[in-house]
Order: sequence, then C-alpha cells, then structure tokens
Amino acid sequence: MAAAESQARGHTPGKGRPTPKRRDAGGRRRGPAPPPPKTQREAIKLARRNRANRSERRKQAADQRSRMKRGDDSALPTRDRGPVKAFVRDAVDARRHLMGLFLPLAGLVFLSLVLPIPQIQQYISVFCMAMMAAMILEGALLGRRVVKQARERFPKERINGPGLGWYTFARASQLRKLRVPKPRVDVGASV
Repeated sequence: MAAAESQARGHTPGKGRPTPKRRDAGGRRRGPAPPPPKTQREAIKLARRNRANRSERRKQAADQRSRMKRGDDSALPTRDRGPVKAFVRDAVDARRHLMGLFLPLAGLVFLSLVLPIPQIQQYISVFCMAMMAAMILEGALLGRRVVKQARERFPKERINGPGLGWYTFARASQLRKLRVPKPRVDVGASV
C-alpha cells in the first residue's frame, strides 16, 4: 500500500500519445531548398513575391501591435492575458507611483558619473540610493496590496502571489506613457 501511494504521488501520467518527431512537430516544409533563380527575370519575380510577403507581414504585425496597445485580450502576450492581469493593470494605472521615476533616476545616475565634481556626485549618489530604497519598499507594499485585492475580487482564480506581485512591480516601474497595453483608467479612478 505504501508503494502504491508513493507511486501515485511521484508518478506523472502519460499524455496518451507518442511524442512527435522533431521534423513533424516543426511543421515546416521538408525537402531541399528551392534552386536559385537562373535568369534576371526569375530573380525579379522572386524579389517581388518576397517584397509582397514582407509588406503583408508588416501590416499584420502593425495590426497586432495596435490591438495589443488597445488592450485586446487576444492580441496580448500570454503573461498579460486574463481578468486578473487586467485588474492589476487598472489598479496600478489608477494612481501615480514613486517607482514610475525609475528611468529618470537612472538618467540622473548616469549624469552623476559624467560630472567631474566629486561633491555633487556624492550627493546624487546618496539621493539615488534613498530613492531606490523607497521604490523597493513601495513596490513590495503595492504588490502585497494588489495581490490581496485580486484574491478578494477573484476568489475562484488560482493566483500566484509572488508572480502577480512582480507583475505589479514591473508595471508600476514603467513610465505611464510607455506602458503596454496603454492604461485604460485615469489617475485617481477607483478600481
């Protein structure tokens, strides 16, 4: 009985079908590469076909990007999909955060490295360290608060606390204008 119980805990069931071969799983067309064009005319036709395909791919990519910026759930990357992530984005976008100043702070650090005056470098360094500590503290508190709110609002969803907290931290540390998908709520809105 103990052997059956340990096998049940440590056993991963099979998927019910054989693992596909690499060439079959890739889905690519097999066989030799097409021969190079023999004449100038063939080369021009091939180039036109490739150009048309390239422009079509660019149009599709632009459409995908615009849908993603608008927040269309089907166009979002997997990490941004779902009602929980939408709630987190709205909760972060509803107010201003000190962490949103991370990029300007990085520019200030770079400026302090270029300045030849050691006293100014020292003051900027101390200021930047204090800001970083405040940003980390704010990020941890914000992550905990948003994860708690998400668990209350979505009790049936399986929520990974550290993962959702990190998602919150990463969203809040971006400048508001650079966030993708774009913020849906205004600053000060209740979520």
